[in-house]
Amino acid sequence: MTREMPKVVLSERQIRTRVRQMGEQISRDYSDTPFVAVCILKGAVVFLSDLCRSVEAKMEFDFMAVSSYGSATESSGEVRILKDLDESIENKHVLLVEDIVDTGLTLRYLTGVLKGRRPASLKVCCLLDKPSRRQVPVEIEYCGFCVPGLFLVGYGLDYAGEYRNLPYIGSLDQQ
Repeated sequence: MTREMPKVVLSERQIRTRVRQMGEQISRDYSDTPFVAVCILKGAVVFLSDLCRSVEAKMEFDFMAVSSYGSATESSGEVRILKDLDESIENKHVLLVEDIVDTGLTLRYLTGVLKGRRPASLKVCCLLDKPSRRQVPVEIEYCGFCVPGLFLVGYGLDYAGEYRNLPYIGSLDQQ
């Protein structure tokens, strides 16, 4: 069975350029401040792996996995932690790295959980933001691209586990 190839929304080159710019900004902001990048699995791992190569500041990684979609294309609004951090973030500067912010429900939940662990600071970095889909207000310090309310795949984003390995971001929606 051949899978449908998504229509390109953001090219590999556009992504590479913007991720490098974001890494440079993070480097400036954290130049004298070691931080922990908390990557939200699985989607943000591709973004983090490229972003960290553009960051010239002392950083560590940790990972969380959450679920709010399952195999659906709409967030259920119910967030579950599937994998928690390995290390304490108390008194550490934390950069939460997300692939996409959609309704804001997952991000609001995650920032609440992490703030409860008393980090020295907590900032949010996402590759993609869909402000038109927002249900709750959230603060994002570093945003790669604002995108339309399409269902996007590629560059770590998936549909039912597929398409994560595409080097670009595309849409499966009919246009």
